[in-house]
Parts: sequence; C-alpha cells; structure tokens
Amino acid sequence: MLDTIKLLLSKDMFWVTDKTYFQKETQNALRGYFTLVQNPTKTELINGIYKPRLTMTKRFNTTGRQEATLSIEFSAPKLLFGNNFDELTDNDFPLVIDKLEEVLKTMGIRVFHKLLLSAPVSAVHYSKNILLTDGTTPHYLISKIKEANIKLSLDINQTDYRNDGHSFKWHSNSYEVAFYDKIKDLEMAKKSEKRAIENDSTLQLSLFDSFQARKRLEILRIEVRLNKRQKIGQLFRMLGINSDLTFQNLFSQDISQKVLLHYLDELESKRLPLFDYKPSSPKSLLADLVIRNPKLGLKRTIQLYGLKQVFDTMTPRELRTMFNGYSQRTWYRLISDAKKINLPPTISPLNVVRQHLNSFQPLKLVDFQGIMLNNDKYN
Repeated sequence: MLDTIKLLLSKDMFWVTDKTYFQKETQNALRGYFTLVQNPTKTELINGIYKPRLTMTKRFNTTGRQEATLSIEFSAPKLLFGNNFDELTDNDFPLVIDKLEEVLKTMGIRVFHKLLLSAPVSAVHYSKNILLTDGTTPHYLISKIKEANIKLSLDINQTDYRNDGHSFKWHSNSYEVAFYDKIKDLEMAKKSEKRAIENDSTLQLSLFDSFQARKRLEILRIEVRLNKRQKIGQLFRMLGINSDLTFQNLFSQDISQKVLLHYLDELESKRLPLFDYKPSSPKSLLADLVIRNPKLGLKRTIQLYGLKQVFDTMTPRELRTMFNGYSQRTWYRLISDAKKINLPPTISPLNVVRQHLNSFQPLKLVDFQGIMLNNDKYN
C-alpha cells in the first residue's frame, strides 16, 4: 500500500499561522528564491511524535513579488499508526486526512480539508511488508533478487547491495526499487540511523526490543519509490492506470498492487532460467541443454554450459565486471541466448513474494504478535 507521499501545494492552497515553527532558512539570491524547512526532531521521534517534513519555497514572480509553494512529505502509516509495520487500506484515507490536517496545525500550517484531498502529488512510494512463515528468510530472497541482470537496463544508474546482503536496490534519477530485511533495518537504525534504509526509523525503535525478546520475525519489505511526477505519469500510462495525480486518487490499494507487481515482473524477467535450474550433475545439465535445445548448436551449447557453472559461484553483474574489457555485443548475445533456452520447469524462489502481492492482504502488528506468541510455546 502507499507509504510515503509528497504533496506540493501552491500559494492559494495553504496559509502560514506561525513562521517561527520553521527551523532554518536557505537563501539563493542568484536564483531568486529562499526556502524554509521544518522537520521532525530526533527528540520528537524518540517520544513517538511523528510529523511531516515541510519545505516552503518562495520565489520572485515576473512582477517582483514573492510566491510561496509548500512541499509536505510524510509516511502515511507512520503518521497514523506511529510505525509502518501496520499497513493502510483504502478505508484509512479519511483518518489519514484528518490526522494530517491536525498535525499541520501544530506546525503552523493551515490547509482546507477539501484542498488536501485534491493536493497534487510530486512523489509517491508504494510498499508491501511480506511476512515469511515457511522458513524462507529475507537474506535468501535478496540473494536471489541480486542475481537479476538489473544493471544492464538502460534507465538504471546504480545498484546497491549492502548491509551484509540484507538489502538490495536499484535506482535512477526518477525512481528507486528496494528490497530489504525489515527487522534487520531496525537493527541497523538502532546502531546508527544513517545505516538504515528508512528515514525516521527512530520513531519505531521500541518495536525492535519487543521483536528481539521473542523469536525473530522474518519480514521482507519491497518499496517502489516514484520520485518525480513525470515518472508517475509515464508509469501509469504504461500500466493503463487512468488517474489524476492527486492525493486521494493515489491513495489506492489497487494502484499500489499494480505498481509493485509490475516491478516484480521486471525483476523476474531479468533473472535467467539457468539460476533456478538445479541439475543432478554436470552431465545431466549438458544432456538437458542438448536434448531440449536441438537447434542451439555445439558452440552455444558449450557456452551456456560454462555460463551455468560460472553462475553457480557469481552473479551476472560480477561476471560482467570481470569481462568489462570485452565486447558488449558478445555479452548481450550470450545473455540473450541464456534467456531463450529450454530447461526443465522450475519454481521461482520469488514465488512467495508474488503470492503476497497477488493476495495483497494488509499486515498489522497484531499479526506479528500472534506469530511471536505461537513461537514462544515451542521455545
């Protein structure tokens, strides 16, 4: 469901009741604007008080007068529940609007209720917490995710695999997709918030102690962060989503599900069949390649046989880096052949992720507590 959202209000959509609440001012005389910023403090987060991040920008218009715009960025579940282990549903939207209006008043900002509903969105993050109960761990699933040939996509600037393999993300200038161990991220935040994937993790650190007191939970989190309005519109057109980019319209379980499934499809399309195929021996691998791909030819059969052996010890990204000095055309041709080969049917290790995204049932902290109590019976 929706997690973080960034609203952008024009000067006629809000008014400031107390400017002193803003914490700092940044000026840029050359570009003719200045900004005022108001963020939740660490003390507030420790005490369980969550507030949006506000940025008010004033620019000079053609008449020489200043015009203000206000950016409001916040995690909707953290605003409503004080954490984002609890997931929202469409029915929570009125509660979120009421809470946002109430908190903005304490920050010296007033916005008409009706205007909040239709507020333009400049960025939105959709997410899903996946509770693993079959013995699968986030670390294992992330190791499978990083096998994807993501870095070869033309619109990807960087991939990041860190925290001892407990998180993986790829990002460009306009969007980011992240998979990470939700509990491990809390552990990282407890050491230093800079090491965590999430912002404002201090707010929910108290949950970590209760999780650690019982048997550890396994929760994989997937987030798709659409950070530019143009990217949101482009993606929606691709997915056939006909919606104005307003707060009320984007607060949608249906849209969340479509966006998350789209990027899971993208990920799985870049995982080669060779990864999930587990032959009983090198000889059976060669036999399957020959028998099931009679038109492959001797040279390409041997190449793909060798590629499977290599992929048992390293990822495509690592292999590509090692052969960086060789022709890209040769590399792409080899990967293209690897995508097309026919092998015995296998079950994707990411099937558990797809099942959760297909059902799209919201998780709540009470779900976690019930499982932890059941685990305690056997400890």
